[in-house]
Amino acid sequence: MTHTTYRSVDVDGFKIHYRETGSPDKPKLLLLHGFPSSSHMFRDLMPLLGDRFHMVAPDLPGFGQSDMPSREAFAYTFDHIASVIDRFTDVVGFDRFVVYVFDYGAPTGFRLAAKHPERIAGIISQNGNAYVEGLSDGWNPIRAYWEKPSADNREALRAFLAPETTRWQYTHGVTDESLVSPDGIALDNHYLAREGAHEVQLDLFLDYQSNVALYPAFQAYFRKHRPRFLAVWGKNDPFFLPPGAEAFKRDIPDAQVRFFDTGHFALETHAKEIAQAIREFFAT
Repeated sequence: MTHTTYRSVDVDGFKIHYRETGSPDKPKLLLLHGFPSSSHMFRDLMPLLGDRFHMVAPDLPGFGQSDMPSREAFAYTFDHIASVIDRFTDVVGFDRFVVYVFDYGAPTGFRLAAKHPERIAGIISQNGNAYVEGLSDGWNPIRAYWEKPSADNREALRAFLAPETTRWQYTHGVTDESLVSPDGIALDNHYLAREGAHEVQLDLFLDYQSNVALYPAFQAYFRKHRPRFLAVWGKNDPFFLPPGAEAFKRDIPDAQVRFFDTGHFALETHAKEIAQAIREFFAT
């Protein structure tokens, strides 16, 4: 069994924390987490694939143990986050890799793929959306903020940052809540409680519209380059709907889509099943 190590690396003056496992001579797998989590979300998956891949899971800028500079020092946009992670892959020597994307990790990883298609050996999307039909009505309060970025509409989104909302994100759509460890919920709420964290996240809610605007560009990348593509989707996700998973097959006919009877944070309940799906998909 391979060990997981925990390190931080300087990326042009930006400290990025990451966890790593697997032998460097194995195929590389970059794991990109979502909101409001960190690389901790991959704690169960990484040991299950350590014999098959060399895996690196960074905490995105402003998340987890990575730096969270002030909003004056760093503009919290997905373009900037992707730029830092792009440089991070250079620093850790990930020149060609499969990328596993989830939630916020999807627009981050898809930006990397569209910019460097030659580096992408495959994509695994766990509830990582790139199609309008994948967005549920749960996005309506955020859409209202896009359409009118007023103080009132920003204030209305603070409910998404409340501890009870984090718990709801983890447990909604899960058939057996006893399978969901409270540790991830508590850790996410710890990071959200840091001074300035709410404003960072509200900035990213506003900028998420840039991701939707890029959906046609992401889809053009899929059609042109046809990366090996596996979707592993919690089918009861309240934010990213199953039609968003099925839509990948429009642009990548050979894409494989697997649904699991769980919610947004599918790895909390189905890490073994998702690991097995990845093994089968990348067996050849």
